[in-house]
Amino acid sequence: MFNIIGKAKYAYTFSIILTILCVLSLSIWGLKYDIDFTGGTLMEVKFAGTMPANDEIVATLKDLNLSSLTIQASGDNSALIRYASEDDKTNDAVWNVLKEKYQDASQLRVNFINSTVSKELKSNSLRAILLAIAMIMAYIAWAFRKVSRPVESWKYGLGAVVALAHDVLITAGVFSVLGHFFGIEVGIPFIAALLTILGFSVHDTIVVYDRTRENLLRSSNKVEFPDIVNKSLNETLVRSINTSLTVIITLLAIYIFGGASIKYFALALLVGITFGTYSSIFIASGLLVTSYKLSLKERS
Repeated sequence: MFNIIGKAKYAYTFSIILTILCVLSLSIWGLKYDIDFTGGTLMEVKFAGTMPANDEIVATLKDLNLSSLTIQASGDNSALIRYASEDDKTNDAVWNVLKEKYQDASQLRVNFINSTVSKELKSNSLRAILLAIAMIMAYIAWAFRKVSRPVESWKYGLGAVVALAHDVLITAGVFSVLGHFFGIEVGIPFIAALLTILGFSVHDTIVVYDRTRENLLRSSNKVEFPDIVNKSLNETLVRSINTSLTVIITLLAIYIFGGASIKYFALALLVGITFGTYSSIFIASGLLVTSYKLSLKERS
């Protein structure tokens, strides 16, 4: 049996250092937002023949120096062209360049994403993440309400939420670094990835917590709480790793072969689920034991 709980202090040190670095990155560089959060234009263009490659369209529009330019195939030889500009002159210039290169192309629609709407989307996304975390904490505290020995039920919820915040911060920090050095932008798909990470990470944590509850109910008062938690971790370790590896292999395939439109969505999930598995094993359960030891010191 592995002494996982005994290694918690090393996990805490690693996580604290990594979290501080991610917070610093977010404070200094922030995230590089796409037009979902900054405002801009979405133009849909249909090509008569074979649709050109995304790189070819980008090269065609290169001289216009469009910021936040992304190309996404939308089926039926059509492409969605996004860029951070709401200026009619810029839109006319984009269409003229495309029409000159692809004479049989037709413009299906041009939508403007207002910056005010984008700010509202940004604030709503943050509210959605915070609400999800709060509801997860409340649910776990309620689900473990019958287990009050020797740690109160609300501490299960708190441990899970700390682990979730850890996963979200690290994922955001990684994309802050990628945005600063490689120009990778985040939009609504990134928020969807964060919410997915919350769900997957807490699922792993609840499995460990549930086994801890079962072992607590079966064991006598003579068995130490850290030993019960460590036993529960060992009993669920293989299941947690196998489940996560299956998802990670699938996400790697999506990242490599899935195309530009979902590449960074898959990358965000890869980062979040990897650290979510780690935090479920080392952080969430370790915090239960730490809170137990602190309560013992207060009583003595």
